Amino acid sequence: MTPSAPAYRRLSVEERRSQLLEAALGLFAHRAPEDVSLDDVAEAAGVSRPLVYRYFPGGKQQLYEAALRSAADELEHCFDEPREGALLPRLSRALDRYLAFVDEHDAGFSALLQGGSVVETSRTTATVDGVRRAAAVHIFRHLGVTDPGPRLRMTVRMWITAVEAASLIWLDEEKQPPVGELRDWLVEQFVAMLTVTGVRDPQTAALVGALAAADG
Repeated sequence: MTPSAPAYRRLSVEERRSQLLEAALGLFAHRAPEDVSLDDVAEAAGVSRPLVYRYFPGGKQQLYEAALRSAADELEHCFDEPREGALLPRLSRALDRYLAFVDEHDAGFSALLQGGSVVETSRTTATVDGVRRAAAVHIFRHLGVTDPGPRLRMTVRMWITAVEAASLIWLDEEKQPPVGELRDWLVEQFVAMLTVTGVRDPQTAALVGALAAADG
């Protein structure tokens, strides 16, 4: 007897939407958005073009923004680490989650970061900036700072930008150095940046002193 083909399973609305977003992220990560058509997304997802329109009647722009939002939602939670124990181990655990997302969803991560500069719309720019601001809020909470001054704010945002850049370069370099080494390196850079800023800023200097006391 000829084996029967597996039964076709109709996807739920949420499953189908997730399938389309995943296909779109894979394409947007490696090609400029203007070079990706809805036909490309349909082919990558193994569905028809009208089905893509059914879920995203606003066309490619709506699909692109939804794909970015799905990646951003996950990244925004990476630094939401319980504020228990010493700061640097907490930061290491948050970076573990962040880098795990980069490792497992490299297409989505690349698409999100590229979206801040490639697509000039207020919504996509706000999505990318929202991830950065959410990360900064979590870091200030970990530092125990409710009213960061301008130098401390700048330092934290500069470090977040450095983490993003290092993650993209890490993907380009075939995920070398090993992820644990990258995590430790980024934590060390955070301390180094705070230390340099502390020379000019009493608020940051106090934080550096507290970190040194905790290590001691």
